[in-house]
Amino acid sequence: MSNQLSAKAGGLADVSASLVSALHELGADVHVALPHYRKMFHVDVGGFINDELLIYKSKLPEDRIHLAEDRIFYYQDRVYTNTDAIDLKIALAFQREIINNIIPTVKPDLIHCNDWMTGLIPAEARTLGIPSLFTFHNIHTVKTTLEIIEDSGIDAAEFWSNLFFEKPPYNYEESRNQNPADYLCSGLFASHFINTVSPTFLREIVNGQHNFVPPNIQAEVAAKFNAGCATGILNSPDPSLNPATDPHLIETYTPATHAPAKQAHKNHLQERLGLEKNPKAPLFFWPSRLDPIQKGCQLLADLLFHVIDRYWEDGVQVCFIANGAYQNIFHDIANTHELNQRIAVCNFDEALSHQAFAASDFMLMPSLFEPCGLPQMTAAIYGSLPIVRNTGGLHDSISPLDIKAQTGNGFRFDNYDTGGLSWAIDQAMHFHRLKPTTKARTLKRVMTESQQRFNHTVTAQGYIDIYQKMLQRPLVQENFNDPGVNTP
Repeated sequence: MSNQLSAKAGGLADVSASLVSALHELGADVHVALPHYRKMFHVDVGGFINDELLIYKSKLPEDRIHLAEDRIFYYQDRVYTNTDAIDLKIALAFQREIINNIIPTVKPDLIHCNDWMTGLIPAEARTLGIPSLFTFHNIHTVKTTLEIIEDSGIDAAEFWSNLFFEKPPYNYEESRNQNPADYLCSGLFASHFINTVSPTFLREIVNGQHNFVPPNIQAEVAAKFNAGCATGILNSPDPSLNPATDPHLIETYTPATHAPAKQAHKNHLQERLGLEKNPKAPLFFWPSRLDPIQKGCQLLADLLFHVIDRYWEDGVQVCFIANGAYQNIFHDIANTHELNQRIAVCNFDEALSHQAFAASDFMLMPSLFEPCGLPQMTAAIYGSLPIVRNTGGLHDSISPLDIKAQTGNGFRFDNYDTGGLSWAIDQAMHFHRLKPTTKARTLKRVMTESQQRFNHTVTAQGYIDIYQKMLQRPLVQENFNDPGVNTP
């Protein structure tokens, strides 16, 4: 890849500076395009300077970083506003700069886009004969007419036949004002290759296992998959999430030195959160947002009192460092049953979350669905064994622990119900009651293997492999010359 030129188009939330750096170190000549979020590029948070632009400049030559300029970017204090109307304006302004200025300047051999907010770019890339990879991290999309796209300064007339419309287009004039284009579907439809952030999540979509995936998106993903043009690549935690170097920890540690350091963190966390001071207490940690639609927190809510009661003599403790709809419910459980020395519920705090990964014995993530997930990988790196449901990226990253064979890195259950989660917690408690030497040997192995497996070099190599495959495979144009055809 050292002689190839690629451009990466996507929002800050989807384009990791660490991944870009890993691609660069593996020999890819990477250009990155970012909206010029001036207000977010130099932020002092709790005494720490968080300058996203400086992070990129530390990873890439400055002439490889391209800032899309528009007034709408300048005063935003977050990447996504969660308001479709404003996010659409941001996405259109960003894509206008990519299409009109950055692509003509860079002249890339390959373009890599992320999610619906770059969904128009693969259509333009196909018109120009440039292969494009479209990565989708979630299923969210928007739809607008060609008229709105063109009013933003994008000449959609040159690539409109490569977009995916709400209904099959008859001609440009008929579609311009009354036939909306679907941004996510357009990215999937027009791109050369697609990928999502977990091989299993990709197969689940292809097999129609998730009812929240619209039929048109499912069909486009399946078409690409069946054509051999779709894959899944797991994301990786940020390299700063390393207990050997983490500045948020009270004591850093490695796989070989984890035992006393994790004990020190447990003591510290128990004191800080008002939990009972018990060095032998099994500590369970919930790091994900408390979202009952995806994350499965209602399963734990139904079980929590019974788990505390069942393992009372073991001193079991559960801490939540997460925001979300179910936070008050867990507060109520703790208060009603006077369990505040066994259950701690806190708002999310970055430093406290890092310390909880280090302090905890087990991490809870019983998701209904999970495109990738990062907390389960982070937990394994920090020596906190994940308890997960067998779905998506959780399936791909966590395998059942087998003490005798010295394989696996956590506890995985199949059925999305309280029985499944209760069984997995029982398995974790069985592990907790093993001899300290057995547990220490297992955690050392899990931590070592996780650091080797869950890192951006591994993830970047997966993308390098796709890039090389794309550049060696001719870009087929036939179906895209017929404005009435929407096939891959």
